[in-house]
Amino acid sequence: MSFPDLTPELLPLMPELRGRLTANQQLAPYTWFRVGGPAQLFFAPADEMDLAYFLAHLPKEIPVTIIGLGSNLIVRDGGVPGVVIRLGGRAFGEVEILPGQRIRAGTAVPDMKVARAAADAGIDGLAFLRGIPGSMGGALRMNAGAHGGETTDVFVEARGVDRQGNIRTYVHDEMGFAYRHTKAPEDVIFTSALLQGKPGDPAEILAEMDRITAAREASQPIKEKTGGSTFANPKPHSAWKVIDAAGCRGLVMGDAQVSEMHCNFLINRGNATAADIEGLGEDVRRRVKDHSGIELRWEIRRIGLPG
Repeated sequence: MSFPDLTPELLPLMPELRGRLTANQQLAPYTWFRVGGPAQLFFAPADEMDLAYFLAHLPKEIPVTIIGLGSNLIVRDGGVPGVVIRLGGRAFGEVEILPGQRIRAGTAVPDMKVARAAADAGIDGLAFLRGIPGSMGGALRMNAGAHGGETTDVFVEARGVDRQGNIRTYVHDEMGFAYRHTKAPEDVIFTSALLQGKPGDPAEILAEMDRITAAREASQPIKEKTGGSTFANPKPHSAWKVIDAAGCRGLVMGDAQVSEMHCNFLINRGNATAADIEGLGEDVRRRVKDHSGIELRWEIRRIGLPG
């Protein structure tokens, strides 16, 4: 399917726009599941000022959706109306080492790259980011964590652009960090983060990252088309344990499957649709509720219209 092309209406409103604005851009290549329909409009801003300019001149009735590396995302088969914004390139992809064991990272930077830069600089406390398959922007939005660490533990402040095109800075108390969630305004697009570590030995930090990598490779289907952990842990339980207890390991819908290796991961075996993957997830939720009474909450973000 395709949406009406809005670029002839919008571009005259933004004569100084420098980023790339494309109509009906397929989004499947931008997601790890490799499924989903198009974006009505797809915008890749040149830098933070270009993003602010675009948002300030975008008509208020046009919805905006932001995506990152696409690791924790299902784009539904009908595509996404309005504008989908994806940050990338040097403007949002740099890591800077600062005095006092601090790091500033653009929100398009993969978490594992931030972890590696910290290790090389002898900055301890950020190795847990090696185990998160996403970008810094996603880590900010969902307080991503792994292997005993969470984003809130190292967060100092973040820069972002709101829907009106204002550039703002958010300190820790304004983020409202919680388990796999923040209370930061939904319309803010984060552009960079300032993180605080502590002095450490590079060799020891790299060894810890190697242990994290080995643990992931041994227990998670990281070579499959997957979206990472599907459901948040229903504290005090582990999501994978209640899914397994409900008999869902290996469960199939269409060409989507609950991973045999780690049953809190859904995988696209090759030709799954977004409807297959989301439908399988909902079936898992129903079976777990019927078996144990536990309500699983999606950790994977789902956007767009049904096919």
